[in-house]
Amino acid sequence: MIRLGSAALAAWLAVETAAAATAAAPAPNIVLVLIDDLGWADLGCYGSKFHRTPNLDRLAKEGMRFTDAYAACPVCSPTRAALMTGKYPARLRLTDWLPGRGDRADQMLARPAFRPNLPLEEATLPELLAKAGYRSAHIGKWHLGAEGFGPGAQGFAHHVAGDHTGSPLSYFAPFQRGGRFMPGLEKAEAGEYLTDRLTTEACRFIESSKAAPFFLYLAHYAVHIPLAAKTEKLKGYPSVTSPPGTQTNRVYAAMVESMDESVGRVMRCLEEHKLAGNTLILFTSDNGGLCTLEGPNTPATYNAPLREGKGWLYEGGIRVPLLARWPGVVTAGGTCNEPVSSVDLFATALAAAGVPVPGGTDGVSLLPLLRGQAQSRGPIFWHYPHYSNQGGKPGGAVREGDWKLLEWYESGRNELFNVRADRGESQNLAPKEPERAARLQAQLDRWRRETGAQMMLANPDYRPNPPNAAGAIVLPARTAQVHGRMLRYEPLPHKETLGYWVEADDWASFEFTVDKPGVFEVEALQGCGKGHGGSVVAFGVGAQRLEMTVEDTGHFQNFVPRVVGKVTLTEPGRHTLSVRALKKAKAAVMDLRSVTLRPVPAARQ
Repeated sequence: MIRLGSAALAAWLAVETAAAATAAAPAPNIVLVLIDDLGWADLGCYGSKFHRTPNLDRLAKEGMRFTDAYAACPVCSPTRAALMTGKYPARLRLTDWLPGRGDRADQMLARPAFRPNLPLEEATLPELLAKAGYRSAHIGKWHLGAEGFGPGAQGFAHHVAGDHTGSPLSYFAPFQRGGRFMPGLEKAEAGEYLTDRLTTEACRFIESSKAAPFFLYLAHYAVHIPLAAKTEKLKGYPSVTSPPGTQTNRVYAAMVESMDESVGRVMRCLEEHKLAGNTLILFTSDNGGLCTLEGPNTPATYNAPLREGKGWLYEGGIRVPLLARWPGVVTAGGTCNEPVSSVDLFATALAAAGVPVPGGTDGVSLLPLLRGQAQSRGPIFWHYPHYSNQGGKPGGAVREGDWKLLEWYESGRNELFNVRADRGESQNLAPKEPERAARLQAQLDRWRRETGAQMMLANPDYRPNPPNAAGAIVLPARTAQVHGRMLRYEPLPHKETLGYWVEADDWASFEFTVDKPGVFEVEALQGCGKGHGGSVVAFGVGAQRLEMTVEDTGHFQNFVPRVVGKVTLTEPGRHTLSVRALKKAKAAVMDLRSVTLRPVPAARQ
């Protein structure tokens, strides 16, 4: 016989009482709101001082805010597939946005073949909920397959506006392009805004589904490019030039405000129909915010204090907002610091509905965390064997506890960060913590084998940095391989540089292609902060070495051209240029935006 002490007995009775109450309660409605390209720092409740999000701030106060929630991928379609199946994109072999970008000659590695749609044999969230009597609706962006693989084929009884398209045909009615309409939106008042219309469709579904539990998947196209906002919203934001690297995009801000109003309307609809008390609302994003140039009115946002953004495996590309509200269940005003993933929302929704989670699922239910109980999620993994449109390079990552390891597939280079203490991933600790880095690397390797993750192969058509029409060979910072601990490429539009050169032993290399051998003049585009000049750097090609003393340019992002000298390249084909510090004079060596090799006419040789 097992005897319980008074404390243990009280705890047991509390668990049993909660379980009985859960069993007796009616099945909750589930509303999953997914925003496209919304950054972790874009909401007021996550620290934004520029964007206006009163409704989402209210949702956070009435529910729980997760500080360390992650998308399953730094781009959209794989995360959406993970939400629908609870499986990592690597296991689904759906690892890039659909249909993805083809291989290019400037890419060292070739992408693996990946699925062009969410497989029909996968058990999806609406299909499993249907077995428990749920009526499901998909409203908004689908982007998981073309005809035959749309939301209707994946378990949604009602669906509007979703097909294979990754961006809206138009943010304003008529919702069409080239005569093709967004499904279900063929009729609309002229000038109607897409975010508003999708919200209206969501509220209509809620009103028609009061008699039975429902699952509403409201997947907004906002705030994805092409950025477009309502005129009356734009008037509320300044149109002045602001410092780079801050949230100042008025078009994006106006779109965020409309998105926030949408959530407020859904919340009011639930309240008006007396459904709010038994509805689990989950709000998140499919990847980090777009902080690089990609069309008009971009960059959309900045994710500081996180590093980089959409398309990157750094925190700004994968850490996302996650809010949850379920009155009486979710701790109101709670904040959860446990690392969680969008793969977990599948199991969470099923557990809330009392539906068994199928085997083979990678995610775990977050209900214990939502109830304020202790729970260790375990490691979270990423596999992105692609080059992103935003400049991100292929790689994998794992986060376990406070630690995150990244592996870059081109070079096999590792970076290790304590992302609890260093959210900006500014201190690569791999050289200082080799045992921890090796353990996490082994864990990542095992996970890839277990999921059958498809790896990249060498690109047979690889032709790095070829000559331009004038015969000059330009080596942009984005094409460099960095070596060492701290040196890194910074893709933000006002930087586009190799920076953080704070350790003299760090160095960079560039591969390039020579078609016509000859003598080339080497020019560096360098920047250096006020008072930081005097470092000496060497540019090497084969046995040839040129030296340059770094000049103070007044700011590290104030770039000036510097002619370093000449090199002779006698053979066509692929070559490598290295840049190393021979002397670090002050805190940082320099910033380097590009190196250019210009052919020298015979008369000047």
